[in-house]
Amino acid sequence: MFKNVVKEFKEFAVKGNVVDLAVGVIIGGAFGKIVTSLVNDIMMPPLGFLLGNVDFSDLAFVLKEAGEKTPAVTINYGTFINNIIGFLIVAFSVFLLVKVINRLKREEPKAPPVPTSKDCPECAMAIPIKAKKCPHCASAVAK
Repeated sequence: MFKNVVKEFKEFAVKGNVVDLAVGVIIGGAFGKIVTSLVNDIMMPPLGFLLGNVDFSDLAFVLKEAGEKTPAVTINYGTFINNIIGFLIVAFSVFLLVKVINRLKREEPKAPPVPTSKDCPECAMAIPIKAKKCPHCASAVAK
């Protein structure tokens, strides 16, 4: 029984789907680092400068003030706003990166369209590809 489990696991682990998934996760992690660096190191400094270093993280609704031994109960909507802004910047950055990557991709050659008509050898009119007789001159047409 143990041999069967090991054999099944081996077949599962070396299937293309698992390997493709592993490669996708690894590349995704590396790509995530690139996007994070793009946002934090390239986009955020000028954006922060333009917005006057605005930080919403201190904004909150206080539901219950802090007691001697209990912390305050707050709804931290400022942190939520910061996370939304960060998400929008990341999403826009990914959009721009994908747009650049798609521009760099090579276009695959398109297959030529399958002909649907041919010319009659007698009158040179276009006729359906499966026609046995020309509808224009009534001559027999070879396949």
